[in-house]
Amino acid sequence: MIKFTLILLYLFLIFLISIVFQKYNKDSKEIVRKIIHIGVGPLIPIAQFLKIDQNSALIFTGFVSLMVFINYTYQLLPAIEDVERKSYGTLFYCLSLFILIALFWDKDPYALITGFFIMTFGDGLAGLIGKSFKSKTWNFFKQKKSLFGTVTMFLLSLIVVCSVGYAQQKSLNFNFFIIAFFATLLEQISVLGIDNLFVPIFSALFFNFFITN
Repeated sequence: MIKFTLILLYLFLIFLISIVFQKYNKDSKEIVRKIIHIGVGPLIPIAQFLKIDQNSALIFTGFVSLMVFINYTYQLLPAIEDVERKSYGTLFYCLSLFILIALFWDKDPYALITGFFIMTFGDGLAGLIGKSFKSKTWNFFKQKKSLFGTVTMFLLSLIVVCSVGYAQQKSLNFNFFIIAFFATLLEQISVLGIDNLFVPIFSALFFNFFITN
């Protein structure tokens, strides 16, 4: 019970920060959403550190996913879904976490953390940087992408893969570059927020295939 109380307190802190930020920055709707998107990232290593078992993690994630679906339907907390485009990204975010926990919680936690961190930090900051600084842009499946955002995604993905991979193997290899490269390619496919599903799952699968096995 204490373990889940700590998790809930952390989530409450993230939402509190986003609400306070929105109150004083009413024109920064995307940033508010990214605070939640990025802030949830450390939950996995925190839960692993607290030694929460896989079934409990799945139940908790399933409950959160249900709450997100209800919020998406009834807009109880509009800041979570308040973006400039039609997106199911938050729902895909929760679904991808559920799948990652089911696949890798005990089998390969390094792959799980890699996939989740690439989504939370890489994809999250890529969106912020891409919108904050002007650079060359292009449309991919009617989704606007930018050079700075894409470079940010690649660099952060590479940092995540190298950091987690080195923690696991105490060495670096060219496969880290390959995983970061494919994660960046997948981030380009962001129709309806589907990148929040594709990026973490395939990044974790690539890590498991190229690094762990």
